[in-house]
Amino acid sequence: QVKFVESGGGLVQPGGSLRLSCVVSGFRLEHYAIGWFRQAPGEEREDVSCISSVGVRADYADSVKGRFTISRDNAKSTVYLQMTRLKPEDTGVYYCAAGLCRDFTIVPRDFGSWGQGTQVTVSS
Repeated sequence: QVKFVESGGGLVQPGGSLRLSCVVSGFRLEHYAIGWFRQAPGEEREDVSCISSVGVRADYADSVKGRFTISRDNAKSTVYLQMTRLKPEDTGVYYCAAGLCRDFTIVPRDFGSWGQGTQVTVSS
């Protein structure tokens, strides 16, 4: 059974930092690129970053470039999103997905399941 478990979100003040984690199971992480995307209430999905299967290439949306860093540890079946200098517009539920990178967007493989996401709220 394929599972994605996102964690690490929380409430943080503008300018603060968070590190999100995505732990996967049920498939070999090293075979897939991984992307993070977010969704705010009433808004469409916004892709923020994507990293290649072996971590050689990582791309970012302009809105997060220079502030977010994606990384992966295939041995731990985990992908991370380090977020710094957070802004209120970064607020949303963050999800990870496995598939193919198209620049900074993820084209997910349909595993038939999604994680529950992790809530990030940036507010003073």
